[in-house]
Amino acid sequence: MKKWILALTLTGGVLTLGACNQSGSNTVAESKAGNVTQEELYNSMKDKVGDQALQQLMYEKVLSKKYKISDKELNEKVDQLKSQLGANFEATIAQYGYKSEADFKKTMKLGMMQEKAALKDVKVTEKELKEYYDNYQPDIKARHILVADEATANEVKKKLDGGAKFEDVAKEYSTDTASAQNGGDLGTINNTNKAQFDPDFVKAAFALKANEISAPVKTQFGYHIIQVTEKKEKKPYEEMKKDIEYQVKQSKLTSDVINKAMQRELKAADVKVTDKDLKDALATEKSSEKK
Repeated sequence: MKKWILALTLTGGVLTLGACNQSGSNTVAESKAGNVTQEELYNSMKDKVGDQALQQLMYEKVLSKKYKISDKELNEKVDQLKSQLGANFEATIAQYGYKSEADFKKTMKLGMMQEKAALKDVKVTEKELKEYYDNYQPDIKARHILVADEATANEVKKKLDGGAKFEDVAKEYSTDTASAQNGGDLGTINNTNKAQFDPDFVKAAFALKANEISAPVKTQFGYHIIQVTEKKEKKPYEEMKKDIEYQVKQSKLTSDVINKAMQRELKAADVKVTDKDLKDALATEKSSEKK
């Protein structure tokens, strides 16, 4: 999820660093043991996360002038992630420290601006595009029931063939408790995320027709009964070429490529850090260390 995002591991609280001195009062907390002033809080936050916070805030200002991200683009990107993660979306973004979907969207928007800036430097060939197309498999939506042994898998398959509801059987039998609570739903499996799944599972899933239920599939995790609930058709190359070019370019993005792009944009914007404590926050070497 965060492959191409450099300075985006910060939670919303970090970004209050730049606003610490805008309140009318100099005191942010009081106690019988003493008060905490805005200056103390600012210096403490600057010492702990100042480099990362300045990096993120400056990237936002510089990139937003040249690389526009519409609400439609942002929502589509987030919806893609929701489709991939299914019911695990909220738990996943919480794991990365985001308080809400709105909080996550702020970070995603900056990441998308970084991506647009960096993609300008990435080149691809026609051969690479056609190879990608030849290996491309259309997205599927799948659910599964995972059990420990073949005998139980056969029992599960018999129940499903007899008309039992997949989601009910998943809740009763599946040892994958996370997906079981959602009827076995695994969300969207595609060329981007299929590497996260067992190869034998992927091979069996993509071979199924829409709504078809597999025979037991053995993997390193046990035995799966898989159902593909939705399967897209593969479009002609020319119709997909623009999207393929984006996918291939994105696959070539590395931290170094993005770092170089960010340094190019900062230089073009004539950015100067006036706080001596943060003078190296935007340096290439410093950014590389924060990857």
